[in-house]
Amino acid sequence: MSEHRDIQRLASSPTLSRAHARASLAVRDLVMLAVALLAAVLLLLSHTANGANVALTVNIAPPPLPVYEQPPLPAPGYIWIPGYWSYGPDGYFWVPGTWVLPPDPDLVWTPGYWQFSDGAYLWNAGYWGPVVGFYGGIVYGFGYTGQGYDGGYWRDHRFYYNRAVTNISNTNVTNVYYNRTVVNNTTVNNVSYSGGPGGVNARPTAQQEAAGHQPRHAATSEQTAQVATARGQRELLASVNQGHPAVAATPKPNAFSGPGVVAARSATRGGNGEAQRQPPAGEAPRSEPPRHLAEAPPPPPPPERPAQAERPAPAAPAERTAPSERPRQERAPHERPQSEKSPPGRGEESKRKPNQPEEPPRP
Repeated sequence: MSEHRDIQRLASSPTLSRAHARASLAVRDLVMLAVALLAAVLLLLSHTANGANVALTVNIAPPPLPVYEQPPLPAPGYIWIPGYWSYGPDGYFWVPGTWVLPPDPDLVWTPGYWQFSDGAYLWNAGYWGPVVGFYGGIVYGFGYTGQGYDGGYWRDHRFYYNRAVTNISNTNVTNVYYNRTVVNNTTVNNVSYSGGPGGVNARPTAQQEAAGHQPRHAATSEQTAQVATARGQRELLASVNQGHPAVAATPKPNAFSGPGVVAARSATRGGNGEAQRQPPAGEAPRSEPPRHLAEAPPPPPPPERPAQAERPAPAAPAERTAPSERPRQERAPHERPQSEKSPPGRGEESKRKPNQPEEPPRP
């Protein structure tokens, strides 16, 4: 009997061993799957202090922002998306600025920015939202002064452009508001990252932090196509163009050739968008207080009243001639004027000085 039990135990041992091995593999697969899911969730939910998504981590600082002109507005409703340095397998490459239609009306773009943290440079992706949030204090130009956006604002589902910093020269745009000078708030305004050595020193305000937690929309498909095309252009690599890309801005997304494509130019003091556009002939720029889209936009300026014709001033009375200088003319008593018949009294005449005009009649 004991021998039969031993033989049965030996026969069943391999079966138990294989079952145990399969169970161990299943547990290990579940653990790895859980870890992968957790990493994916952490990647999706990874945020900086202001709520921006962290998409890339690089150990090398991005190059300075190139200086370029803004292509003309293609049509009403488009919003300017500034160019920036992205990172790929071959290093930093330039994503040209372009005009983009927002995913919905009344949405504005918060640009992405590089942030130095713990010895590395983190890319915080941009997003669409009801107000402009924090983008590291980076001066991208053309209304993006490092704080908010001064290139225009939404009102009644129509976007009103500030032509002081927006190129609307070739577009018939009726929803244009006043020319307001935009002054960049940093001395060196081509720095492309926030914090760290040589970076922009900026902190989000309470309103900007709140804007980062509001409902947001990711970049549109046109914006992602712009990035994908730029990644495949070798001349847009920073190692090739030395910080001066041949295509710095495009008139529309994914249009890297043809009319309207703008190349980078030599850097000048003032940077992108600080060289203010001159108002049309005969129109003087209006002075307005600073405003960002995080604040309530001011009402449109009231229409100017037509200038009223000035009332002509009453003609000055003819200078009186002294009685001694009047030519004497003999007239009959009935031909003399009434003033000669009853001259004013001595006291009244003494109050009026010679050669002094009379007070004009009041209306």
